[in-house]
Amino acid sequence: MTSNEDRIRDIWGRRTPYASGAVWPQRVDEYLAEGVSAEHVEWVDGACLLCSNGCGLQVAVADGRMVGVRGRADDRVNHGRLGPKGLYGWQGQLHERLTTPLIRRNGRLVETDWGTAMAAVVERSADLLAGRGPLSHAFYTSGQLTIEEYYTLAVIGKAGIGTPHMDGNTRLCTATASAAFQETFGSDGQPGSYADIDSCDAIFLYGHNVAETQTVLWTRMLDRLDGPNPPRLVCVDPRRTKVAERATVHLPILNGTNLALMNALVHELIAMGAVDAQYVGEHTIGFEQLRAVTAEATAEWAAEICAVPADDIRRAAEIFATSDRVVSTCSMGFYQSHQATAASCQVNNLHLLRGMLGRPGAGILQMNGQPSAENNREAGCGAALPGFRNWANPDHVDQLAKLWNVDASTIPHDGPPTDANHIFRLAEKGSIGFLWIAGTNPAVSMPDLARIRTTLSGDQCFVVVSDGYLSETAELADVVLPAALWAEKTGTFTNVDRTVHLQNKAVEPPGLARSDLDIWVDYATRLGLKDKDGRALPGWDTPEGAFEGWKACSAGRLCDYSALTYEQLNERGGVQWPVTAGAPHGTERLYIDAHFATEIEYCETWGHDLSTGEATSEAQYRSDHPDGRAILKTVPFEPAYETPDDEYPLRLTTGRTVYHWHTRTKSKRARQLNDAAPSMWVELSQQDAARLGVAEGDVVRVTSRRGHIDAPARVSHVREGVVFAPWHYGGDPLTAANELTLSAWDPVSKQPEFKVSAVSVRRFRAGTGPAPAPTNTASAPAG
Repeated sequence: MTSNEDRIRDIWGRRTPYASGAVWPQRVDEYLAEGVSAEHVEWVDGACLLCSNGCGLQVAVADGRMVGVRGRADDRVNHGRLGPKGLYGWQGQLHERLTTPLIRRNGRLVETDWGTAMAAVVERSADLLAGRGPLSHAFYTSGQLTIEEYYTLAVIGKAGIGTPHMDGNTRLCTATASAAFQETFGSDGQPGSYADIDSCDAIFLYGHNVAETQTVLWTRMLDRLDGPNPPRLVCVDPRRTKVAERATVHLPILNGTNLALMNALVHELIAMGAVDAQYVGEHTIGFEQLRAVTAEATAEWAAEICAVPADDIRRAAEIFATSDRVVSTCSMGFYQSHQATAASCQVNNLHLLRGMLGRPGAGILQMNGQPSAENNREAGCGAALPGFRNWANPDHVDQLAKLWNVDASTIPHDGPPTDANHIFRLAEKGSIGFLWIAGTNPAVSMPDLARIRTTLSGDQCFVVVSDGYLSETAELADVVLPAALWAEKTGTFTNVDRTVHLQNKAVEPPGLARSDLDIWVDYATRLGLKDKDGRALPGWDTPEGAFEGWKACSAGRLCDYSALTYEQLNERGGVQWPVTAGAPHGTERLYIDAHFATEIEYCETWGHDLSTGEATSEAQYRSDHPDGRAILKTVPFEPAYETPDDEYPLRLTTGRTVYHWHTRTKSKRARQLNDAAPSMWVELSQQDAARLGVAEGDVVRVTSRRGHIDAPARVSHVREGVVFAPWHYGGDPLTAANELTLSAWDPVSKQPEFKVSAVSVRRFRAGTGPAPAPTNTASAPAG
C-alpha cells in the first residue's frame, strides 16, 4: 500500500511492470488527512468521480466528515490505484460550499429558504408552460451526476414537460464519441475494455493526453511499456506530452488536420494489402466508397497538410497493419474539431478493416471527458432518447410512452433533440425563457464567453442553477439551489468502458444542500406532473426507485442494466453493462460475434452525411441494407473553420492539466492540486517565443476575433505555430481560454471546435518569474 506519498510530484506512482496476457498487479493508493489513522475510520465503498476512468475506491469517514480515500484492490478498473485528483480532490468539497438557496433581489443574490426558492422556480416555469408551452423550457446538465438523477430529469423533461431542449456539457467533451459509434455501429456504446491494454501489441492514442486526463489508465499503459513484450505506441498530439515521450511514433500534427491524417492512414492500410477481406465482406458495408474517398490521400499528401514527415505516417500505418491486437483511444484532440465525427469514424474504420474488434487486446475506446458522461447519453438527459433509442423511429417512442404511461405525442420527436449550442442561442434570443443548469459552469466552459455571460445575465431568460459552489455561472442566475455532491448521496455512474459503480452515501451534505434527484422530484411534484392515470411523474423519490425505473427502461437495449442490483455492485465493485439474465456478471466486450446494432428496427440513428450533418432518411438507410453490419464511412478533408492569416498567424488549442478538473470548482479548493497549478498560463514553442521576443514567464496578450487574454508564457515543447492554453481558469474574464474560442462545431456531433482558433500573440510586459505551469507534465519548460 502506498500511503500519503507525494503524488503531486510523482503523478503516476511506482511501476508494477507486467507482461502481455498477465493480470495487472495490484497497488493500493491511499491518502488520509494529517493525524488520521486508517484504523479509526469507517470505509464506505464507491468510485472516483474526478475523471472518466471511474476508479473504484473507498471513502474514509470519521466523526461524520470525509477524511481520506483509498483505492479498491479488487476493482477491475484500477486494481487499487488512484491519481492525484482522486487522492486529493475530495478536500475541495470541504470548503466554500453553497449551504442555502439564493434568490436574486434588486440585482443581488440573497439567501432564502427552500420554499421561497422553489416557489419562484415553479411560478416562472408554470407561467411559461401555460403561455408559451414546453418549447419555452430547457435543461442543461453535467457529466458528473448519477444515473438515477439523469433518468429522473429525462422523465420530467421528456414525459412530463415535453421539451426537446435537453443537453449536457457532455456536448463539449463526449458528443463525438457517441456520434462516431452511432454512425459506425448503429448505436452508442464502447466496444472495448480497459483490460484490452493487458494483451495488446500496439496502442494508438489519437488526440488523447491520457497521462494527464486519465492518470490511472496511463499507469496501466506504463506498466505494460515497462514490462516484457511491451506494445508499440503511436501518439497523435501537437504537444510533446509524456505519452509522446514514450511513443514509438509521435505525430505532432497541426491542430485542425486530424481527418487528413486519418484518411491517409486508411489509404496506406489499403495500399499495403492489410485489409481482412473476409471480415470486411461479411461484416461491413461501404468499403468501396471508403476506398474511393481515400484513394488520393497518400502519406505525402497528408504530410503537407499536417506538417509531419510522410515516413512517420507510413510507419504508423505499418504498425497498425502488422499488429495482431491494437487498442485505439480517441479523445478531445479529435472530438473538439470541425470534422470530429469523420475523423473518429476513421479510427473505427481502421479496426474494422483489420477485423480487430470483440477479442482481448483488440478494442476501441472513444473516450469520455467526464466520469458519468456515458450515463447522460444512456439515460436520455442529453439530446437523445433514453436507452439509445432512435427519436425518428415511432416504435421506439411508443416504447417509452408505454413505459412512462404518457401519450406518445408528449415525447418530443418531431425533429432531432436540441444540442447545447442551439439551446444557448435560443436562450440568448428569449425563445427559451426558462433554463435550468445543473452541475456545470458554462460561464467558463462554453466557447465565446462574452456571448454566454450576456445570455445568462439578461432578462430574456430565467436561469436556475443547482450546484455545490457559487460558480461563475451561479453568480449570474436568478435562483441558485445548493446541491449535494459526490459521496453525499447514493447513486450509480458508468465510466468509459461501461463499468458501473455504486457510490454509497458516506456523509451528509452541508447545510440545506439536497441531491439533484430530491430537487427535481420536488420540482415535478410542485409543478403537478402526472401520467395518464393521474399518478406522480416520475413515480419514485429515492435512488433505488429511480434505478429500478432505469433498469426497466434499458431492458432489451444495448445498454441493458436489467439484471444489475445495488447488492451486486456493493459485492463486486465495478460491473460492465450489458448485465442481463443471460450475462448476470456483465459483459467485457461488445460485438464479439461481429454482429452490430445496425438493424433498422434496433439502431439509434439512420446516420448522417459527415460533411454537412444532413440526416439520412429511413428509406435510404433501409436501401443500404446494413442488417447487423458495421458501416464504413468518411469524407474528404476540409480546412478548419478558422485558419491562420497575417492578422492572426497562430493556431490556438485548449486542453487540460493533470491537477485540475474542468472549471476548478472543486480542485482549486484542494490545497495540493491548486498549489501545483494555481493560475493561468499559455504555452509557446521555442521558435515562436524567439520570434516574438518572449521569454519564460513574460506576460503575453493572446488575441482572437472574439476577445483576448493576458497570461504568463511557458516556453514549452508545443510544436511551432501552435499556442496551448488550459481552459480551467475562470473568474477574471481576461484569463479564461474560452474568451478566445469560436462558436462553431462539428456538423454531426455538434461538438464545439475548441481545438482550432486563429490567434495573435504579443509580449505585454516582463514577467516576475517562471509561468505558474507544472514542470513535470506536458507543460514542462523547454530545455
